[in-house]
Parts: sequence; structure tokens; C-alpha cells
Amino acid sequence: MEAIIYNTKGKEAGRVALNEKVWGLAWNADLVSQVVEAMRSNARAGTAAVKDRGEVRGGGKKPWRQKGTGRARHGSSRSPIWRHGGITHGPLTEKVYIKKINKKARAKALSIVLSEKLRKGEVLFVDNIAMKEPKTKEARTVIAALAGVKGFEKLLTKKRNAAYIAVDEKSDAVVKSFSNFGNIELDTVQNMNPVDLLLYKYVVIVSPEKANDIILGRLSK
Repeated sequence: MEAIIYNTKGKEAGRVALNEKVWGLAWNADLVSQVVEAMRSNARAGTAAVKDRGEVRGGGKKPWRQKGTGRARHGSSRSPIWRHGGITHGPLTEKVYIKKINKKARAKALSIVLSEKLRKGEVLFVDNIAMKEPKTKEARTVIAALAGVKGFEKLLTKKRNAAYIAVDEKSDAVVKSFSNFGNIELDTVQNMNPVDLLLYKYVVIVSPEKANDIILGRLSK
């Protein structure tokens, strides 16, 4: 299995051999769903909380006498059925949302998503992205050039979640150059995960040979 490598001008710069263990896996919706659900659950802050009737301020005095008023009996104005009363069955900080994710399952889910995006023609391999200093204008020129590759035209026009750029090593100049684009995320291959890949339309892999080795290393752990 081979794929074309492009340079930052959108021209062919060679080919890369893709490992079947990373890029040739069949779609497994159950595994991907389990990993994505667990990762999203683990990302929850767990700080949402409400007060029940015993924690709401006030309500110690009985609103009116038990009988003789013609109205329903009430013992507190902080009952859940009252306005400004306590909340029943609301979220509490004691609840733990953390779910265990097997490392091999997470790595395999990543490879499954990469394989599926490759089959759909949504993975673009770039030889290198290097900048001497932070320049948003240069970053936009790179994006425009890559959008000239057939099938990746929406890189330049898609307003939200256009591309996830995975680099082998972070450079301050490159990171800052792409940070002003709200529709593009840039991170290392080591931090790449199924949740982010499914969120973005395209995946741009920089230095694909090194990226293959990193992903294979995650699979073998």
C-alpha cells in the first residue's frame, strides 16, 4: 500500500509505503464507539452540582397552617415542587465519570479511524512544514496550496473543523502560525486520538514515515 506525498506547494514530492496494520484495518463501529465514549466521559470536569431541599437556604418555617386554609398541605417552601426549591435527582460532584480505556483498544481505534479516512480520500501526506518565524500569512499560503490537491478543496473554504494537522515534532513558529485559524487543529502524532480525527474533515500527516513509526509503536505497546 502506497500513498503520494505532497510538499507545501501542493506538488507531488514522492511516495510513502503505508503499513497495513495502521492503514488497512476494516471499520469497527463498536470499538470506535466504545473508545470515543470513554474518552469523552474522561474529559468531563464533573463539577456540575445542584442543591437538594436540605441544602437550599431558607424554608424552615411552615408556609401556612396544616388545615383550614383550603390549600394543599406544605411543610416547607423549599420543596422541589416549589419555585426556588431544591432540585430532585440533579447532578452531584460525587459522581465519577472516569472510564477505563485499554491502551491497545485506544491505539487500534485510532488506526481504524485513520484507515477509514484514507479509504474516503480524507488523508493528505505532506513531507514537511517548516517556518523560521510565526507568520499567519505563510500558513494560509500552505493551506491554499494544499487545497489545490484534488479532493481537498474544502481545506480553504470549510469554516469549521476543516483539518487536523499531525506533526512529528512541534515547532513554536509553526504552532503560532496556524493558531489563528479556528477551523484547523495542529498537534503531534503522539497526541492524535480518534475523537479529534472524527471531529475534523481532513487529516494532514506531516513526515509520514516518522508518523508511521510512532503509530506502530503505540499499537505494539
